[in-house]
Amino acid sequence: MKFVDEAFIEIAAGDGGNGCVSFRHEKYKEFGGPNGGDGGRGGHVFAVADPALNTLVDFRYSRRHEAKRGQHGMGSDMFGAAGDDIVLKMPVGTLVTDSETGEVLYELLTPGERIMIAKGGDGGFGNMRFKSAINRAPRQKTPGWPGDKKSLKLELKVLADVGLLGMPNAGKSTFIAAVSNARPKIADYPFTTLHPNLGVVRVGPEQSFVVADIPGLIEGASEGAGLGHQFLRHLQRTRVLLHLVDFAPFDDADPVAQAKAIIAELKKYDKALHAKPRWLVLNKLDMVPLEEREARVKDFVKRMRWKGPVFQISALTREGCEPLIHAIYKYLRAEHMAEQPQEAPDPRFAE
Repeated sequence: MKFVDEAFIEIAAGDGGNGCVSFRHEKYKEFGGPNGGDGGRGGHVFAVADPALNTLVDFRYSRRHEAKRGQHGMGSDMFGAAGDDIVLKMPVGTLVTDSETGEVLYELLTPGERIMIAKGGDGGFGNMRFKSAINRAPRQKTPGWPGDKKSLKLELKVLADVGLLGMPNAGKSTFIAAVSNARPKIADYPFTTLHPNLGVVRVGPEQSFVVADIPGLIEGASEGAGLGHQFLRHLQRTRVLLHLVDFAPFDDADPVAQAKAIIAELKKYDKALHAKPRWLVLNKLDMVPLEEREARVKDFVKRMRWKGPVFQISALTREGCEPLIHAIYKYLRAEHMAEQPQEAPDPRFAE
């Protein structure tokens, strides 16, 4: 299924039913008094986080969602029935904002989370509500209150622990296929990946983490070159970024210049994302002669002025992947333990 990470919808909760003007008419009972009931409330609109969904594509084809209005009040003290609620299923990680003001309204972060995104209008009052000692036969009633109506923008930011960053053909898809259950398209041409892929990496029994692979960036992505950087939003919730570098580019390009271009684009897009922990992963080491590797790696790190972690791998042969996976899990577990008082325990990183 095509990955769709943005959609615009219109929602309308149901209006409340009108109140009723009615008087009791029964045999042998004169002046029976008012018995007009209240109208029913309008239906609410709920959003539910469904872990089985990973796309917003359904909302591209169904943009208008309306709940039913409440039933009008009736005589004999009968209140109107409430309008039926509607439930919109959305992927976990969906951000709901007001499309007119840009205000963030809701975030669906927990599987099964249920949020009321539009409240149905209350029902109007029937004339029985207006009866008093000085007004024994009221003919007043009120109309139902209108339900909420909103124009919303839905934006999906995938929930992953680790994000892959790099140029097209850096080997991100090969890497995620080598270490996880994901099976992305892999080919020997740029921009093979056209939408984010998620993969679950199993480290041990009940020990795992999620990796997100996004389409590759190129220099000038902030101006719309290539696929732009529209998919960088999916890295905003990750804990650590793996910057994959093609260490043996087929066109003899300079890996250092390519790596610096990616970092520059990342900084242009979001300084907070640029400040995230980032590890350097030198890929395609199988293409470099064994006797040259050490010297070339040292030269790369020196020219990059890199102070962070550096890993050398070949995603194709899986050389070096195992130590990288265990280092990632150890880091994520340490991060989780440090944050445990503030967040609910994650069983993947439990003792």
